Amino acid sequence: MAVDTSDRAPYAQLAGRLKPQLLKALENHGFTHMTPVQEKVLQLPTFTQDCLVQAKTGTGKTLAFLLPALQNLLEAKDLDRSYVGILVLAPTRELAQQIADECDKLTSACSPPLECHIAVGGSKKTVHLNKFLKNKPTVLVATPGRLIDYLSEDAARQKLSKVRCVVLDEADRMLDAGFAPDLRRILEQLPPKAQAGWQGMCFSATVPPEIKKMLPMVLTQDHVRISTIDKNEAPTVELVPQTVYPVATVDDVLPTLHSVLACAKADNPALKAVIFCPTARHGLPHIFGTGGAAPPKLPVFQMQSRMSQAQRTRTVEEFKETDRGLLFASDVVGRGMDFPDINLVVQIGVPSEKDQYVHRVGRTGRAGKVGEAVMVLAPEEMWFVAANPEFPIKNNGPFNHPKASTYPSAQIIQTALAKVPDQSKEQAYIGNLGFIKSLMKRYGLDPTGVVALANRFATSFGCAEVPTLSPMLVGKMGLKGVPGLVVEGKGLVRGPPPGASGSAGRGRGGRGGGRGAAGMGGGRGGFFDGPPRENGFGGPSSDERSGRGGPRGGRGFGRGGAGGGRGGRRGPGQPDRAREGSGQQGEEPSRKRARR
Repeated sequence: MAVDTSDRAPYAQLAGRLKPQLLKALENHGFTHMTPVQEKVLQLPTFTQDCLVQAKTGTGKTLAFLLPALQNLLEAKDLDRSYVGILVLAPTRELAQQIADECDKLTSACSPPLECHIAVGGSKKTVHLNKFLKNKPTVLVATPGRLIDYLSEDAARQKLSKVRCVVLDEADRMLDAGFAPDLRRILEQLPPKAQAGWQGMCFSATVPPEIKKMLPMVLTQDHVRISTIDKNEAPTVELVPQTVYPVATVDDVLPTLHSVLACAKADNPALKAVIFCPTARHGLPHIFGTGGAAPPKLPVFQMQSRMSQAQRTRTVEEFKETDRGLLFASDVVGRGMDFPDINLVVQIGVPSEKDQYVHRVGRTGRAGKVGEAVMVLAPEEMWFVAANPEFPIKNNGPFNHPKASTYPSAQIIQTALAKVPDQSKEQAYIGNLGFIKSLMKRYGLDPTGVVALANRFATSFGCAEVPTLSPMLVGKMGLKGVPGLVVEGKGLVRGPPPGASGSAGRGRGGRGGGRGAAGMGGGRGGFFDGPPRENGFGGPSSDERSGRGGPRGGRGFGRGGAGGGRGGRRGPGQPDRAREGSGQQGEEPSRKRARR
């Protein structure tokens, strides 16, 4: 599908403002017309102003900051190319590599060349650092963690002593609580902005209020504010239809995902989709890859933070080159990554942060092309849609495609799960447990409810029994003594969690838990030990099984777990939708994310 450029200004009109070698490089690489954000930035009276620029994902922000920064370097008569002139900071390795690739394109017609170096984690520090020190890194693109490693060397600090421009890409992430400490450490080792006068630029799709107090770290008080986003429109790419498919129980999530992908493949044989998983250990790549659940002739890729840098780089290149396929990813690709021709984004479960939804959806519908975004949510997760009415998410009920009945999705998933190694299932359980724990306040869960829901996910992922956790891991998660866990050397944890006033009390009871297909009981008064609640994780267990119920509230996991007649203790109140911390068990804590 060709992009309509009839209402866009051509780069050729910047002759006289941009150096001929930059214009030539643009032409050589097929960049003929400016996007709105590029036009607004490149029409500023001067390219040396500090600026905060907000534009939707996929609208060309990278060129919007690289072109003016490179123009300033090429105009500088006192430029020493052996020192870093432009420093670009990005939150992930993949985004940093993408920026460096674009920079190489823009400088391809320069003579002598401007070198662009990259400093990211997951690669051999010594090799890259030596190259950085011995050559002329006029442009440096880095992730914060690896740059801090570089700055521990006196020679590296000296290389940054003449910096002229500092750019924060995905500035909302770079200035949040996870990255801000590292950013401060970096800026403290650069020439002071007040004396050196280096230019600051911050680019992002979102500008949350909480990061505004951090902007003076990079921008002067009189910085220019540019936005291409209409305050009255939804904060996502307007061309992307967004739909939620609610499922009846946790057990229906995977079959529904298969049905969505199979029907999308039937409608478009060249389906190219990104499926976002809650954590790096979610296990979906194993189910659809190793387990063979992917629709025929669709290669399966995965991208997550626990892969080596070499694996991640190879995956990025392969998925960019392929004309079809499924990429199962954690949020390591949720920001800034530009994979061409993505026509479907699927989110399994809720994002860890509201803004992350914007970035995930932004992987499709880029550069004027058509795309679609869907969510598959369990009943306990539907609060996200109700809590975010500004997102144009349509809820037309459960997935109902004319071709859906032709695919035995539930059977295909069960067959695939049988092929997935137990270790992968156990890792998925640990990841889900940590993820749910990190969001427990938003879901209105107490620790017992966290474990209960994670145990239900374990069954849906084919675990024959609750995976055993080490006491150390349980302690790190803050779940010591919580009923429903199976702890190494101790077995199944029973009874009320520490500090509980008792296992019985007021509240609606329910059916007791039988042994069930996977040894998993449950029911009202069982796992959740309380009444159903709307929009929270405290509703009735979705996999109530027939079995002998106990007289009082209590355990729901194990042989004939007690169900609780009418003695189930009332659970916590309605979900608290206040912002949780950004760290997640099973993914990467914010400190580790800073070193991607």
